[in-house]
Amino acid sequence: MERLCPDNDSTSLNQNKMKEYKYTINGTKYEVAIGDIEENIVTVTVNGEEYKVEMEKEAEPEKKKPVLGKPAAAASTSDEPAANKAAVNKNNAVKAPLPGVITDIKVAVGDEVQVGDTIVVLEAMKMANNLQAEKAGKVTAVCVKIGESVMEDDALVVIE
Repeated sequence: MERLCPDNDSTSLNQNKMKEYKYTINGTKYEVAIGDIEENIVTVTVNGEEYKVEMEKEAEPEKKKPVLGKPAAAASTSDEPAANKAAVNKNNAVKAPLPGVITDIKVAVGDEVQVGDTIVVLEAMKMANNLQAEKAGKVTAVCVKIGESVMEDDALVVIE
């Protein structure tokens, strides 16, 4: 399609706020005037013949809810039944000190840990933070997975 130029000589059309164009498509010349637009209906005149053209309404973009962190019990990577995941005692959990992304998990359910052992690596503010066990004990639940975003105070690993 070749657009030649807008027709600036048709003052009567321009006074009615119509825009006029001349096109040549496959050797055939068309004079197109675009008139009133009411909602999604446009008046278009092609070579002197008027048409009412219905335009497709723009699809509204889908609004996606941001997922910042999943409930800690639902994010567990172990093969426990769902009922047991919900029953995890998060009072003894090591919690995220600030929002970030889990980049590594150093323990698994059943592991024995000592005070100061690194259990999870949390990336926050472009820094890797080694989160350590605050008490000795046995890991009873891992509440996060690698790549998961967590918020401050989300349970990460439960040590009993």
